[in-house]
Amino acid sequence: MHANNTLNFIKSVLENRPNDWLNLTTHRLDIYNESLAKIEFIDAFIDLFNANNSESEVLSNLPTAYDYIRLGHPLSCVLEWTIANLHNIESEQVISFSSQTTPILAILRKNLLGGKSTQILYTNNLPESFDADLIKRVYDYNFELKQVENTDTVSNFDGSTVFISKQNDFSNKDLNANIDFYVNLYNHLGSVLVVNGKQNTSYISDIQHVRRRETIAMTPVNCVVALEALTGQITIDNQSKINQIHKTKVLDTIKNITNTIAKPLVGSSGLSVQYAIMMGLVHDALEHHKGKAIKFIVPTNCYGGTNDQARRVAACLDHVDVVDLQVDGDNDMVSSLETVLTKIAHDDAIPYIIAEIPTNPRVEVPNLEALKATLSAERKTTNGNRAIDPVFILDQTFCPNIHFLGDGDILSTVRSISYASGSKFPSGGKCTAGYCVANKKAESLMHNIEQHLLLCDNEGTALQYELLAQQMPSMLQRIKDAYTNTRGFVNYIKKTLPEAKINFVSEQLAAQGFTPSVFSLDLPTKGNTAEEKETYKRALNHKLIKLMITEIPNESKYCVSYGQLKGCYWTIPATSTQGTTKEGDKDYIARVALSGDMDLELHKRVFLDFVESI
Repeated sequence: MHANNTLNFIKSVLENRPNDWLNLTTHRLDIYNESLAKIEFIDAFIDLFNANNSESEVLSNLPTAYDYIRLGHPLSCVLEWTIANLHNIESEQVISFSSQTTPILAILRKNLLGGKSTQILYTNNLPESFDADLIKRVYDYNFELKQVENTDTVSNFDGSTVFISKQNDFSNKDLNANIDFYVNLYNHLGSVLVVNGKQNTSYISDIQHVRRRETIAMTPVNCVVALEALTGQITIDNQSKINQIHKTKVLDTIKNITNTIAKPLVGSSGLSVQYAIMMGLVHDALEHHKGKAIKFIVPTNCYGGTNDQARRVAACLDHVDVVDLQVDGDNDMVSSLETVLTKIAHDDAIPYIIAEIPTNPRVEVPNLEALKATLSAERKTTNGNRAIDPVFILDQTFCPNIHFLGDGDILSTVRSISYASGSKFPSGGKCTAGYCVANKKAESLMHNIEQHLLLCDNEGTALQYELLAQQMPSMLQRIKDAYTNTRGFVNYIKKTLPEAKINFVSEQLAAQGFTPSVFSLDLPTKGNTAEEKETYKRALNHKLIKLMITEIPNESKYCVSYGQLKGCYWTIPATSTQGTTKEGDKDYIARVALSGDMDLELHKRVFLDFVESI
């Protein structure tokens, strides 16, 4: 009876689900409490289940679930809750992935850091992308592999037991107490991890964090298929393979936009791509510079996902460290790089630089000729030998239209890789896929990067390729239109609130092609002490954002995103994109992102109301 009630309710939810659940990367941005993000949606959903209320309107009014699809979204939460409910376990013990191998890697990572043994059991085949030798060699994860006929004979093991099996349905099977983690593989849909037993609940947060930083949850469209299969409405098949026409169009478009000729790579998210780049470079270093230390040079105040991921890689590998790079405000990226690269050269280590141009959130562009000279300079070790030349890993999400890597472009003579988050301009917010390209000097690195993208089963999905094929051809025009609105808004703010400090590109940089649609706003403040001034300014940030999203709810949203097809997005980097950044490096300013399709005059009028209120 319990199972029937659950499945009947889910059938009704599927019939009445809001369109936004399927079509947006983040649902209900106006109802988002970050501290409650992992529980608020499910708590409210359980209330609806208990009341047997699955009306479209109440489903639409549920708060934001998790975080931007990587960590989870409404449909992945519903899928996980349903499976958990059928097993009579807590919903947090079920975690869905778009990837089939990353849940296994998440467990191995936790056990590496905890010094715990792992045995991986499987019935027929491991995931196609699972390369045991590569995982042990590059990631330093340790485990035993063992093929078994079924779970009945599994005995107790001093460590973690992971059971992997390919599934064609979501039938409710009893859980064996001797198995700590079930990883169920579902063809093209991804996988579902079940954390079994109270003794393993400490793994949940760490596994979720892997999903947030190195991959994504099962995608909304695939969660619908999974839920329809679970409720007996369809059977899972092997369809929905990547359409080669879509893929070819996307790869060709990326090459045209970036002015490169090497094969681009497309991943399930920007961070999936960045993780493949990092692990691919670690792999390359092991092959060509065995025994040497690896230094990932990362801006101190860059996007929190980048900052956090770099430190997570370093935490797992003794030969990898993160080196801080000061890039904004009083710190010049080029001079900071010169200092850091000289020190790394002396130590005969391997320098990998991750940087955003323009920087985030200060929207600064370094002197590119000076940057090129610094990256190209030949340096010596303390022994007088030639130091290893750096690889420049460029996060180009703010300005994906700029040519950095093609023949004759500014970084063509330096080993360089560029990547971008596809959830921004490439897809206009319709999916999370990201991509990367290399110049000729770095093209040889792409083989290992692709290996790790595929090892983690993080290639873009069929629907992601389809959406990018639809959206990328209009990307350059959308960037142009969004910049026009942004410049108009910036100029209006300068006129109406001249004492505010605005971080945005100059007209001269814009003439060179740097036309971002994001700017940061340092509002004027008052007070007798530095603490009073900071407190006042932070309160003013919130007042401005609240006014904008309240007065223009159909267009102004509280969200970290930009490059969307419509509207205007507001955030405070220190409390959103810099979530894992050290406190002293956070930016408590307002960041504003505009699209090419919005009512700019209305935004000006509301901003004027704000100015008059202070």
